[in-house]
Amino acid sequence: MSKLLIIGFVWPEPKSSAAGSRMMQLIETFQSLDYQITFASPCEKRKQAFDFESIGISQKSIEVNSSSFDDFIKHLKPDVVLFDRFMMEEQFGWRVAENCPDAFRILDTEDLHGLRKGRQQAFKNNKPFERSYLLNDTFKRELASIFRSDLSLIISEFEMNLLITDLHVDKSLLTYLPFMEDRLEDEVIVQLPNFELRQHFITIGNFLHAPNYQSVLYLKETIWPLIRKQLPQAELHIYGAYVTQKINQLHNDKQGFLIKGYTEEVNTVMQQTRVCLAPLQFGAGLKGKLIDAMKSGTPCIMSSIAAEGMFGDLESNGFMEDNPVDFANKAVQLYTDENQWKTKQQNGFRVLNTRFKKETHKNNFIKLLQHLKGNMQSHRLNNTIGQILQHQTLQSTKYMSKWIEEKNKS
Repeated sequence: MSKLLIIGFVWPEPKSSAAGSRMMQLIETFQSLDYQITFASPCEKRKQAFDFESIGISQKSIEVNSSSFDDFIKHLKPDVVLFDRFMMEEQFGWRVAENCPDAFRILDTEDLHGLRKGRQQAFKNNKPFERSYLLNDTFKRELASIFRSDLSLIISEFEMNLLITDLHVDKSLLTYLPFMEDRLEDEVIVQLPNFELRQHFITIGNFLHAPNYQSVLYLKETIWPLIRKQLPQAELHIYGAYVTQKINQLHNDKQGFLIKGYTEEVNTVMQQTRVCLAPLQFGAGLKGKLIDAMKSGTPCIMSSIAAEGMFGDLESNGFMEDNPVDFANKAVQLYTDENQWKTKQQNGFRVLNTRFKKETHKNNFIKLLQHLKGNMQSHRLNNTIGQILQHQTLQSTKYMSKWIEEKNKS
């Protein structure tokens, strides 16, 4: 039986974040191949973390800057190592390469962190995003991790194109692997609440994620007053894990701006509302909230950042607007026009079942993984930049880690 080691940036919380759901989809894929899976993380486990023991996965707490990881991985001898985000490859990739050189190394980027950071900085500076914002230190570190890995999973077609076309990363090092969703069958669709049974607006997102907090603030200060002026009885229900006092202070019953907090039943609350709002002003990757909305038959008004990579050539499940007045007007229009609402809802079902079809993406990934594992030596030889970055004179993170470990002993 083949062994997979996943090195997690955090312990997955599939009911709290899209990243958690994404990790569970990857785990399910490897389980279907009968891999023996171990999940390890240096992060403290929160109460919302998924119980891996319930599905037969071993769990291991590991330390950064410690040779105890070397002993652990030499004993485990994994065939495949999956790094959850580039920070884990940076910390542990060189130890994997030294102690298990034949292990196939996969980086799951989740989204391009450097792209998100660059967009956030441009937003703070109130300037258009341009290449100078992209080439930040985070992006350079992330790009180095991509080159050091045998394969990187890219969740968005936009980010695939950015890496291949703009930054000239060899496409053999990358594969497009978006969310992998079960088909939404007709018998499930007909049971969803109809237009008349739904009311109010919804937005959702983990509040530890900076784009989500900024989005809620933008709704509160700019967009929601415009909607509320036209629909004085409407409410905006705001859901998300890790609500802080700063978030709770935005709650206002009189304005219909209601902080609801964490929910384990995302589909239920989404199905009860008529329109989802996603005015994200910066970010990267794919937006799990839009997937949840499409599953629930809830049309959306979204920014271009929120919509990025979601729809391809298909019609969206709502409207894309970046101007706050247009955003609010389209939200009111979709909320009050039943025929348009039904059309956008059907678009969402089509997008979900076409672009995020589990069987298609899962099978493509499995075929590629098996091919690359079988030709790993030639695959690595063709990755010249990766070979250079593995050279000891360029591994600053490795020697910094060794220095910290020695310092901690004294």
